[in-house]
Amino acid sequence: MTETKHMHWSEWLAEKVIEEKKEPYVITAGMTTSGPLHYGTLCEFLFPFAIKKALEKRGKECKYYFIADIMDAFDAVPASMEKYKEQLEPHLGKPLCNVPDPTGKSRSFGDHYLDEARELTKKFHITTEIIRINEYYEQGKFDEYARFFLKHEDEARTIVEETSGKQEKKGWSPIMPICEKCSRIATTRVTKQDGETYEYVCDKDVKYTKGCGYQGTNKISDHKYKIVWRLHWPTWKQIFKTSIEGAGIDHHTKGGSEDTCKAITLNLMKKDYHIPYRYGFILFQGKKYSKSKGTGMGVSEVIKLMPPEIIKYMLLKPDLEENIDINPTSEILLRTIEDFEGASQIDPNKEEVSRSDRKRAIAFGLSTDKKNWNASFLDVALYQQLYHDWNKVAELTGDKNGVAYLKPYIEEWVAKGFLPEEYRSEYRLGTLPVTDNVKKLFKVLDSNIDGATVHNKIFEFSKENNITPKEMFKQIYEALLGKEKGPRAGKLIAAIGIERIKKDLGTL
Repeated sequence: MTETKHMHWSEWLAEKVIEEKKEPYVITAGMTTSGPLHYGTLCEFLFPFAIKKALEKRGKECKYYFIADIMDAFDAVPASMEKYKEQLEPHLGKPLCNVPDPTGKSRSFGDHYLDEARELTKKFHITTEIIRINEYYEQGKFDEYARFFLKHEDEARTIVEETSGKQEKKGWSPIMPICEKCSRIATTRVTKQDGETYEYVCDKDVKYTKGCGYQGTNKISDHKYKIVWRLHWPTWKQIFKTSIEGAGIDHHTKGGSEDTCKAITLNLMKKDYHIPYRYGFILFQGKKYSKSKGTGMGVSEVIKLMPPEIIKYMLLKPDLEENIDINPTSEILLRTIEDFEGASQIDPNKEEVSRSDRKRAIAFGLSTDKKNWNASFLDVALYQQLYHDWNKVAELTGDKNGVAYLKPYIEEWVAKGFLPEEYRSEYRLGTLPVTDNVKKLFKVLDSNIDGATVHNKIFEFSKENNITPKEMFKQIYEALLGKEKGPRAGKLIAAIGIERIKKDLGTL
C-alpha cells in the first residue's frame, strides 16, 4: 500500500472507511438549495464522489446519497432572482420546497436550484442518488426521531447548549412546526408537547419576516414539521446509515455543528458515529462564495471556457483542508490547463514520482478516465488564431478529434476576448520593418526543426551576433506579428512554418 504521506486525501479516507466500517459503505453529503450554484456547491458533490471512486477502485461496494435540504426556510431573495423580488418576498419564511418557482421551470423555488444541481452532476459526470429531504419527512421517516427528541427534549437542549456555547431561548424545541395558516416554518415555536401532539404559535420575528399570530395543534404523524438543524443532521446519518460524511471547516470549529452532531449521536442516541472529515473554504479572490450574492465568475461561466474535467482536477488536487481560492483570470486558467495536461503524463505507480506529482496524477484520474485531446490547448488556440480554419488546425496538430473537442472552449475564449494579448496573433509579415537580424536568423534555420529547437537556436543566434535575446525576440514578433510581444517564439515560428516564412522573406 502507498505510504499515507504520499496518498491523495481520497485514498486515505477510503482506507479509513475500509478499516473502521462494514460493507456496503454509505457516503452522504448535502446542501441547502437556497441559491445559485458555485464552486463550493460543486465541491459538496465532488469530494464525496472522489471517496466513492477510491473505494470502488479497491473493489468495495458503496452507495452515495446527496441530500437536498429543501425544507430549510426561505430567508433571502438571491441576486439572480432580484427581478422576481416582489413575487418572492411574500413567501419569506416558508420551507424552500413550498415556495413557488417564479420562472415556472421547477416545482418549487428550492427545486429550481436543485434542478440546476442535477444538471451540474451530469456535466461533471458525478453519479449520486439525490434525495429531496421533504419527501422523507412526508413519508414519516423522521417521525421516530422527532418523537425521540421530544421525549428527551431537556437532554437534547442541554447538549445543544453545551456544544454550541450558546444559551437557547425560552421555548426552544427539537422541532419547527409549519404554520397551517401562513405556511411559514421560520416564525413558529412549540408551546406545549406530549411526545406526539404539539401545540404551537406563529409569532416569531426573524427580521426578514414575521409570524401571522396563528395558534395550532398538530401531531408528529401529520408530518408538518422539521427537526432543528443540530438534531436534523445527526438524524439523517442514522436514516441513511452513513459510513462517512464531510463538512466545511466552519462546521468543525469549536461550537460548530460537528460537535453537536457527535455528542447527540454518542451520548443521546447511543449510536456508532460515522467518520467525519473536513474541507477548506472555497474562496473567490480571497472572499467566501455567497449563494445569495452570486459572488464572482461561477461554474456555469468557467465551464464554457474549459472542459469540466479540468475544473474537477483544479478542485481535487489541493489537500482537503486547504482553502481553494478561485481567481479565474486568463493566465491562471491557462496555467491550470497546462498543469492538467502535464498531470496526464504522470504514472502514479512509479517509485521515483514525487509526493506532489503523485497527487496530481491521482487528481487527474479522479477527474477523468482519459484526456480527450493530444495537442496542447495553447497550441490549438495558437493555430486557430494564426489560420482561422479548424480543418487546418486539425491537420497541423494531427489531432482531429482533440481539436473538435476543444473547439467550443477556444471559440468561447476568443468570443470573450479572454485569450491573453500575446496569443491573439495573426501572421502579418512586413507590417513593421523586418530587421537584418531576423533575415539572417531565418537564413540559417533548418526548415525541419521543431519549436523547442527553434527557441534554442534564437538564443544561440543572439549570443553569436551580440544582441540580447530580449531584443531579438522583440524584432521577431515585430516582423511576424506586427507587435512587440507574442506567444513563445519557437512555437510561433513552427506553427507558421519555417519554410513559409523563409519563402515570404526571400531567404529560401
